[in-house]
Amino acid sequence: VYSAPALADRFGVSATPVREAMQQLATEGAVEVVPNRGFRVVERGARELAELAEVRALIEVPVMLRLARTVPAARWAGLRPLAEATATAAAGGDLAHYAESDRAFHGAVLSLSGNQQLVQVAEDLHRRSQWPLSTGPVAGRRADLVADAAEHVALLDALTAQDLPVVSSLVREHFTGASG
Repeated sequence: VYSAPALADRFGVSATPVREAMQQLATEGAVEVVPNRGFRVVERGARELAELAEVRALIEVPVMLRLARTVPAARWAGLRPLAEATATAAAGGDLAHYAESDRAFHGAVLSLSGNQQLVQVAEDLHRRSQWPLSTGPVAGRRADLVADAAEHVALLDALTAQDLPVVSSLVREHFTGASG
């Protein structure tokens, strides 16, 4: 259990902004309030993660299929640096940077829909599916992260080629298999 005053002392700031930040994290479902004690990081079980992945797939698959039919190839090329950033973070085992670049990639793809509500809902689901970051050994997860990041590059290739069956397959596999 983390208390706002203890965290504030640790980071050399006042307790009020820490408490406000923790309340925001509680609103987002990342932590839960422990009355009269502080906050506890929420652990996501396998079932909850599977449910989040299912909801993300229900949202993102049809959107990406529509985008594959309507977005010009040059627009997809502009997203390649984001896909490459996930690959770099994965190869280095940098979980925090990987999570950030993964959200940036998915957000950039979905933003091409022009629907900000969709982007916000998808971002919330994505963040919840990544929190908390694994604190276990990175070496065991690095291969999964590298494979997940490679799916981003393959997805961009399929979107550029307007290959709808491959887009559908890749996005579904992305959500059922890995962290992305």
